Amino acid sequence: MLWILAILLFLALICGPHLWVKFTLKRYSGTRDYLPGSGGELAQHLIRRFELHDVTVETTQEGHDHFDIQQHKVRLSPSVFSGQSLTAVAVASHEVSHAIAHERQEKIARLRVRYLPKAVFLQRLAGGLLIGWPLLSIVLHIPYAVAIHALVVGLSGILAVLVQVAILPEEWDASFNKALPILEKGGYLPNEDLPKIKRILFACAMTYVTAALLRMLFVWRWFKR
Repeated sequence: MLWILAILLFLALICGPHLWVKFTLKRYSGTRDYLPGSGGELAQHLIRRFELHDVTVETTQEGHDHFDIQQHKVRLSPSVFSGQSLTAVAVASHEVSHAIAHERQEKIARLRVRYLPKAVFLQRLAGGLLIGWPLLSIVLHIPYAVAIHALVVGLSGILAVLVQVAILPEEWDASFNKALPILEKGGYLPNEDLPKIKRILFACAMTYVTAALLRMLFVWRWFKR
């Protein structure tokens, strides 16, 4: 019974935040006819308003909204780019806020440049160890032990999550120090929608952390086989 409760708690901690983010973004994705335009139109408007001359907007794969630092592009999902919803407004303003911070060369914009490559490396390392550890143990003449294998891969996954946590201040800045004041003071939305926008912006800020947590579930599933 205790093992079942432990597993359920583990799944809740790993999957719960990710599911909440997905649910929140989906919940407010319905069309709002009173909004003056789509997420893509808002992004282009904000780029002009803040004079981000080198930044452009384009569509990307669904669910992969981001600001590309190297190419100076705000990339939005088709549902965000063309959508006339609270989710589209919040996500578009969040990603443009990243562009604002980067183009202004704010110190907080350096967190992603500094830590995101490390997170990607650790995630790839965990995946490589997951697959290649048995072969590595043969080459190095180390007795193979599932427990040690799981520990090494698990630690790599945990480190990847911690690296994503290190980027959280930048995500928080984009959501609550930039996007929310822009939408609130700019009069882009009715006041009654602002509490909903805050929930969506919080979900935007937590996206990378919850995705990193979810990847850890893959490790657990592999060792159950």
